[in-house]
Amino acid sequence: MSSKTNAVRLLETLKIHFELREYEIAPDDLSAESVAAKIGLPPEQTFKTLVTRGDTNGVCLAVIPGSYTLDLKALARASGNRKIDTVPLKDVQPLTGYIRGGVTALACKKEYPVLVDEIAQIFDVISVSAGVRGLQVLLSPDDYMRATGGTYAPISREK
Repeated sequence: MSSKTNAVRLLETLKIHFELREYEIAPDDLSAESVAAKIGLPPEQTFKTLVTRGDTNGVCLAVIPGSYTLDLKALARASGNRKIDTVPLKDVQPLTGYIRGGVTALACKKEYPVLVDEIAQIFDVISVSAGVRGLQVLLSPDDYMRATGGTYAPISREK
């Protein structure tokens, strides 16, 4: 697998320190919990990127811990929408350029607002997809925010 994804190129361009971790893909289980176990991190430190669309401000990326669930009401408030929902799976790749299990806010096809659950701030390192299935990027939350232009918000809750 080539580790030179657009996400990795972006981090290199920004001179951001990161670590890559490859893992074996199980197409029937793309859950963040499963990825976390394979790369040796707790699920709450392994973040998943969800593509959402609001009624006022359009597409927004929600980045939440793998073991948490997205709080749509909180996300709507944080993103300035009255209502927001995840986009249908068929829309994910056309919007982001990434496939399910490989979606990342790093070097997305278009620049969308990125909201990251505030719990990310408690970790020295978080893990996010590197833009392909089977590869995760580990980096500091501050560097991730710098690379994505993200904003912290309380947008998820424990399952």
